[in-house]
Amino acid sequence: MSSNPLPSVLFVCVHNAGRSQMAAAWLSHLAGDRVEVRSAGSNPGDQVNPAAVEAMREVGIDISAETPKILTVDAVKESDICITMGCGDTCPVFPGKRYLDWQLEDPAGRGIEAVRPIRDEIKKLVEGLIEEIAAEKRA
Repeated sequence: MSSNPLPSVLFVCVHNAGRSQMAAAWLSHLAGDRVEVRSAGSNPGDQVNPAAVEAMREVGIDISAETPKILTVDAVKESDICITMGCGDTCPVFPGKRYLDWQLEDPAGRGIEAVRPIRDEIKKLVEGLIEEIAAEKRA
């Protein structure tokens, strides 16, 4: 674990504009201040995907102020769990960290109807992650 007493999770997707932003928003929303949340990408987009913003707004989560961020080695070093989004992006590998890859469809260039199921799948994955983190803390 990092020096931070909170477990920290980094969501990584190439453009950091859709899946990773939705995942970070879900984790912040569902776990509150029990988890430190970051997201980033190796080639960040200019803005968060408008369909992702709208899909999250429908469930009462506002990500309109978020901006895609560049993936740094420090962000990975500071995170306990690094989760890629099935987009082929990779994180630098450090010992003692957990790496997961969630296979999710890319919402880029797709309408709200296509983004809703991706949003809902991410929520299920995040809920499972929260359960795992809680179980580890109890262990």
